Amino acid sequence: MGKKAVLNIKETVVELNNLLRKQKTLKKEKRLKSLLLVKTGKFETRQEVADYLSIHIRTLERWLNNYKEGGIEQMLTDKPKNKTSRIITAEIHEGLAKRVNDPNNPFLGYWDAQNWVNTEFGLDVKYHRIREYLIQHFKTKLKTPRKSHYKKDNEAEKAFLKTP
Repeated sequence: MGKKAVLNIKETVVELNNLLRKQKTLKKEKRLKSLLLVKTGKFETRQEVADYLSIHIRTLERWLNNYKEGGIEQMLTDKPKNKTSRIITAEIHEGLAKRVNDPNNPFLGYWDAQNWVNTEFGLDVKYHRIREYLIQHFKTKLKTPRKSHYKKDNEAEKAFLKTP
């Protein structure tokens, strides 16, 4: 037989229902519903609660462990997933940083960055992965106005501005 769905929940059923009505995302609604179902004792086991909410038992147990550790606040907050990339190493990251911030030799697009990584480091990175990485780490956009064109000749500009 499964583990009994017993948990010491501090909030009352009325408080949980009020919080449930205020939630804007389905994920948070399900988390609060799980607390309500455990509090009211509608189901005997955690597996039954998980099946009723259409979630995996491990997900339910993780939510309940979060509740035990930090209460309702910790249960309803999502922790950011800051994983380091296994594909793009620190060396590639530094090379990308130099190239992205270089006004004389910028990337012409994400495809250019993809080709550059392939030629410089011999690593074939998918287009969407390099695009996602550049946006996340360097806040790049496809179309950004530049202060000056990367092929612009500074001497020609001075000569042009001097002419009456």
